[in-house]
Amino acid sequence: MSVDRIAAALARTEAALARIEAATAAVPRGGAGGARVVGLVNVHEKLREQVSESLRELDDLLEQLDEQAAS
Repeated sequence: MSVDRIAAALARTEAALARIEAATAAVPRGGAGGARVVGLVNVHEKLREQVSESLRELDDLLEQLDEQAAS
């Protein structure tokens, strides 16, 4: 996976998060439905952070491989 593909994947993840945040802002916060949405958003944010960290790790590994190949 190239650095460009990783960057594109991260951009898609961030765009999805923006859409979820916009949809969440449009949902009323009262009642059980609101609590469920907040819970889902929290879970999504945690997953987003994990994906972002994994993509950073992949980027670092690719950079190391490029450096080794150049040597």
